[in-house]
Amino acid sequence: MRYILLALLITINSYAGILDFDYLKKAKESYAKGDYKTAEQNYKKVLNDSARYNLANSLYKQKNYKEALDTYKTINDKNLEFNKLYNIGNSLAKLGKTNEAIKAYEDALKIKNDKDTKFNLELLRKQQKQNKKNKEQKQKNKKNKKDQNKQNKDSKNKKDSKSKQQNKDSKKDKKNKDKAKQKQQDKKKAKKQKEDKKLDKTAKKEPPISNMEERKWQRKLNKRGVNTLMIPISKGENKEESLW
Repeated sequence: MRYILLALLITINSYAGILDFDYLKKAKESYAKGDYKTAEQNYKKVLNDSARYNLANSLYKQKNYKEALDTYKTINDKNLEFNKLYNIGNSLAKLGKTNEAIKAYEDALKIKNDKDTKFNLELLRKQQKQNKKNKEQKQKNKKNKKDQNKQNKDSKNKKDSKSKQQNKDSKKDKKNKDKAKQKQQDKKKAKKQKEDKKLDKTAKKEPPISNMEERKWQRKLNKRGVNTLMIPISKGENKEESLW
């Protein structure tokens, strides 16, 4: 019985090996043609590190960088360690994780002194430096903008304050002018009232001329040959006993 099971396992393994070979062949052909989707499907059917590595490459070629990265990380074969780290670096770089990508390239170079890896590492270091510079410039611009806004606000407040003060001073000047004008008018009014009062007193002291006196002066003027008529000051006639 034991021999039968052993023979069966050998048969199954042999069959699985044949299938794996077939899947790998199809996957390799598809990959070479640029049909990465078909290559991915065939590599998934083979459960070993080499197949997973090629599967990750197929995903990377389809720009599925996150899935490719996750697949690279499942590979444990030490013979594939350098290639795994190099491609992990590539995937991280594509995902915009610069710092992690730099670390992956540095780890890969500890295993193998590779020209492409060095080039990618230097490229990312320059990019990292530029990103830092851009970040600092952005913060500086933000600070400058904030300072400029503060200056504009202070300037506006100062201008508004000056304008308010000018309006206040203008109102005060107008009020003072109005008061001075009113004072002058009051003074003139008081003077006129005083003069009118004086005239009233004078008028009271000098009684109006009577009709009799008026006719008397008229006769004298007639004798002198002056043809001038006096305008009667009072209305009505007084009955007089004697005539001039």
